[in-house]
Amino acid sequence: MSYCHVLIFFLAITAIAKCDDEPDFYTFNVQDIEGDEVSLEEYRGTVSLVVNVASLCGYTDTSYRALKRLQDILGYNQKFNVLAFPCNQFGEQEPYEDEVIYNFAKTNYAVEFPMFSKIDVIGENAHPAFKNLISQSSVHPDWNFYKYLVDHNGKVLKAWSTKTTVEEIFNR
Repeated sequence: MSYCHVLIFFLAITAIAKCDDEPDFYTFNVQDIEGDEVSLEEYRGTVSLVVNVASLCGYTDTSYRALKRLQDILGYNQKFNVLAFPCNQFGEQEPYEDEVIYNFAKTNYAVEFPMFSKIDVIGENAHPAFKNLISQSSVHPDWNFYKYLVDHNGKVLKAWSTKTTVEEIFNR
């Protein structure tokens, strides 16, 4: 084997090992909106639309309605979930505590999809699960209602900004 072949082989093995060592989205633990620790492993085997949500955003009403509709349509076979993560980093539009956020979503939109405790999604204090989404997609949320489509193995398939509606994503 030539030096060039050995180098190519080494680089290929290193790249494969690096891919296998990188954690996927489902390897993280989070706190649900009621304060219980949850392993995202629960969602392995399903496709998830992960969204950072806020109660007071101009996109709240249309986004929550669309997410609810999407969960109702695609979630019936337990192979799809919307996973909602409240965040107050953008315009301070999620100032409430978890209990108030949950009651707001249940009362106004009858959401039945999993909701998690309020977290940071960007910056130094960003939750590791969101850091993973950003790392995989190279898409940093800069407002509320960013959407990350995660496959059944925890790999990000695609990410969309706030202005891309759920209908635009799933009508393609």
